[in-house]
Amino acid sequence: MTALLLSLSLLLAQNAEERPAVLVVVGAPGTDDYAKQFRQWAARWRQAADRGGAEFAALGLESEQETGDRELLRQCLAERGQSSPAALWLVLIGHGTFDGKTAKFNLRGPDFSASELAEWLKPVERPLAIVNCASASGPFLNALSGPNRVVITATKSGHEHNFARFGDYLSAAVADPKADLDKDDQTSLLEAFLLAAARVEEFYKEESRLATEHALIDDNGDQLGTPADWFRGLRAAKVAKDGANVDGLRAGQLQLIASRGEQDLPALSRSRRDALELEIAELRRRKDAIAEDEYYRALEPLLLELARLYEPVDRPPTIQPQALDGN
Repeated sequence: MTALLLSLSLLLAQNAEERPAVLVVVGAPGTDDYAKQFRQWAARWRQAADRGGAEFAALGLESEQETGDRELLRQCLAERGQSSPAALWLVLIGHGTFDGKTAKFNLRGPDFSASELAEWLKPVERPLAIVNCASASGPFLNALSGPNRVVITATKSGHEHNFARFGDYLSAAVADPKADLDKDDQTSLLEAFLLAAARVEEFYKEESRLATEHALIDDNGDQLGTPADWFRGLRAAKVAKDGANVDGLRAGQLQLIASRGEQDLPALSRSRRDALELEIAELRRRKDAIAEDEYYRALEPLLLELARLYEPVDRPPTIQPQALDGN
């Protein structure tokens, strides 16, 4: 194991039980102009991680090591196999390729495919947020979609192979208060996705150019993905033809820079809160298909447990008797 891999592993291992971790992978830039842009995007992710108290590590920014970036990434992800309620964010910044069958992310040295990354991520049990900002990244969504994962790709297919600007706007949106649509004093990954996609659309309109990238988000494990224009606010306003669940609920629960109220909740309480919210959302989705009294019988215990999770946060501090007499 090289010194770089050791430092990455130690950095990402600190406080893994409580703190989210952000691993940014910067691929081969190809030109100096792209290199400058990719470094800027990576720097924004670092700033967001620092502001949110998350661990941060990056591959591809330093000079090349004896162990190539591909192997460093594989080994670094293997270190993340332990269970944790805090999410691991994997952000891929660079270029992608697609030959009609296989989508790859371009690294310095050998590239890796969507299926190879899926294999490397199998040992990771903690929640995952995977963001592929590269061109031709659409097939990564199909390969990486799964339970307790949010997957975002800059394109809807491998055939959108032109340079993708989505990563620029997303790196800015993830810490932008303007993206906070529900006004809860924090920007979720869903909100950042929606703002970034809107700004990509604005770019192509202002330049009078045909859009060559259409970002997708998947957080329900169905491998389908949902485009940003399906949403009105934070809720999807359209329904899939086959009745499949739309995405967005899980992504709305993840953020790098948490509000004060979010920080006051212990990590395990946040994890249980998120699970309860998903159960409630699924129950509400099925409301029309079940009897009304059955619906409320199922809903009540979920709401009560959810309220109990917030009791330690909402309850005013108890004043001890000795504090009143000055002792």
